[in-house]
Amino acid sequence: MNDTRPLAIALMGPTASGKTALALDWAQRLGGEIVSVDSALVYRGLDIGAAKPDAAELALVPHHLVDIREPWQPYSAAAFALDARVALDDIAARGKLPILAGGTGLYFQALLHGLSSMPGADPATRAQLAAEAETRGWATLHAELSAIDPASGARIHATDVQRIQRALEVHRLSGRTITGWRSDPPPPRLPFKVLKLVLAPPDRAVLHERIERRFDLMLEAGFLDEVRRLRALPQLQAHPDPLELPALRAVGYRQAWQHLDGATDAAEFRAQSIWATRQLAKRQFTWLRGELDARWFDPLTERAGLETALSMFLPRA
Repeated sequence: MNDTRPLAIALMGPTASGKTALALDWAQRLGGEIVSVDSALVYRGLDIGAAKPDAAELALVPHHLVDIREPWQPYSAAAFALDARVALDDIAARGKLPILAGGTGLYFQALLHGLSSMPGADPATRAQLAAEAETRGWATLHAELSAIDPASGARIHATDVQRIQRALEVHRLSGRTITGWRSDPPPPRLPFKVLKLVLAPPDRAVLHERIERRFDLMLEAGFLDEVRRLRALPQLQAHPDPLELPALRAVGYRQAWQHLDGATDAAEFRAQSIWATRQLAKRQFTWLRGELDARWFDPLTERAGLETALSMFLPRA
């Protein structure tokens, strides 16, 4: 009753679930502004393959965090959280309703819940641990972990290579155990009252059909020509391994780049891209199930439920 935090809506969901259309509808009706939560939409030139709203849609309501980086520039979840917080504060200060819309789970995590300062993955350290395992064996590395961090040694099975490697990596990079990092108090949460809505059809086959249909429409709209334009950029031509850039790890772009290199024919390219998009959706579902306070709706058949959830969240005039 005494919650005075500003309001925000989070429209989350797997790729091709209808988030953009609903965000545009509600933003127009409610005088809202859209904050994109999509790791591909931040990049200029990633338009068709990223399902970026077109110029007409972008003109309907203000959009934030779209086209803010060049495709050769890195952008992190931590940077997104800072930029999104600035956008949210600005929107709320002007009396508008922020509508977060997207499917990048790490971006939502960084913004809504904060990120731990635990060290991230370090390729050099991981390579060193893998090399040690080749000569000493993972059982020996597990014993080393148990001596350093008895709690992790007891929790992580001696054959769980990935977790052994991660726990030792964190210790070598920071001098602290992963158990110690996890005992730290959580980072501060976003000071907004957020209505979390997941848009997802209950039948996964329906989503798969939408993914396939949307990809074919992307091809018809000139997706491969878009990737050709990216390949012609001097900054990408000069890069030693452009496919390692965050922008080109976006689903579809890597497959298109390799297809244009001659690695696949048209049918293989299409099949690989659709499969990769389905795998992305699978990972997104895994993350979404962890958002325990989110309400799930099928945007195609449960629009009335979405409208009810919205009306109950917004203050009555």
